[in-house]
Amino acid sequence: MTQQAIEVKGLWKVYGPKKENVPLDQPDKLSKMEESREAVVAVRDVSFSVNAGEVFVVMGLSGSGKSTLIRCLMRLVEPTAGTIKMNGEEVTSLNNQELTQFRRNSAAMVFQHYGLLPHRTVLENVSFGLNLKKVPRKEREERAIELLNTVGLDGWEAYYPANLSGGMQQRVGIARALASDPPILLMDEPFSGLDPLIRREMQEEMVALHEKTHKTIFFVTHDLDEGIRLGDRMAVMRDGLFVQVGTPEEILENPADDYVARFVEDKKELFQEAKKEHGDDENREGMTEDVS
Repeated sequence: MTQQAIEVKGLWKVYGPKKENVPLDQPDKLSKMEESREAVVAVRDVSFSVNAGEVFVVMGLSGSGKSTLIRCLMRLVEPTAGTIKMNGEEVTSLNNQELTQFRRNSAAMVFQHYGLLPHRTVLENVSFGLNLKKVPRKEREERAIELLNTVGLDGWEAYYPANLSGGMQQRVGIARALASDPPILLMDEPFSGLDPLIRREMQEEMVALHEKTHKTIFFVTHDLDEGIRLGDRMAVMRDGLFVQVGTPEEILENPADDYVARFVEDKKELFQEAKKEHGDDENREGMTEDVS
């Protein structure tokens, strides 16, 4: 049986009223609250699971709820209702101290905006989490240097973030997230601020990194090409709901409704052409090359 790294059941995030005043069991009342702007439903009764070692991509347009969802998983945003489990640990029931330990050891997050400490060197940024865990200096620096080599930044240890390009800064962010060797990586549109060439390079780095580490990756993006290239499975999100979940091929070939069909229509024809030209095993790579 496949081990599930992430299990989410009945997850809601409603902004506005206090949690105890949200009528989740009264859809009509909740709809009226939305219409009157008393409440904003960002995540709406979402349930899904992610297998260990899988790259699971959530795609959606701005305002679909995808960034709120990923922040709920780490409880950077507190869910209104529902349960979240990561590697069997119920995240929604952790107290503050337990949550801090969970974030240090069990899962790590990479943001669109790198969040590097400007007054610390690249080496110090990567080893920062290990420093908080009281890992001896020599050990944490050796680990940081190893990770910088992994992400292609050997020789940049003594530089500061301001000396790096956007792509290099994002590599530092990824190395920092990997430093404590978490089994799960959560990535919130990490490449969306990069120019197309660097973005493509970072996608290639991510594919290679996953092949090397086999970590579970929960990846949020608004870019269909990126989702197709990286994802083992994808979820298309709209208005706080998962409209469709499947492999990239399943979603491209059999969209669940008109919204998904419109979302993928520009790529479906390319996918079918690439499938004929390159064969099943290479169609995704062929398609992304065709649109690059």
